[in-house]
Amino acid sequence: MHQESENQIMLFKWAELQKAKYPMLSLMFHIPNGGKRGIKEAVRFKKEGVKAGVPDIFLAYPNKIYHGLFIEMKAEKGFIKAEQRAWIENLRAQKYDAVVCYNFEQAKEEILRYIRGGK
Repeated sequence: MHQESENQIMLFKWAELQKAKYPMLSLMFHIPNGGKRGIKEAVRFKKEGVKAGVPDIFLAYPNKIYHGLFIEMKAEKGFIKAEQRAWIENLRAQKYDAVVCYNFEQAKEEILRYIRGGK
């Protein structure tokens, strides 16, 4: 299995176990933009509104500073594409927190920081 996918699976397992303490984690979901697709499916997804560079995960919970948290998950040696960087900058300009995380632990800590109202 791909490292990015493994980290994301671990993150959602952790979130499921933490929902009693942090109920807002039930508002976190994956945005399935990535992956290899056939040309027909790619064309259909584009028509349905899929946009290149949108972050992988969204926590639809406002804290005292932001409207919600977007997370772009990357493998440890992954890199940010131009479209991803543009989305992150544009989301931040709209008062969303948007971060890039390279492993499960980093993503978990970013979520906890966000929930506690941190910048």
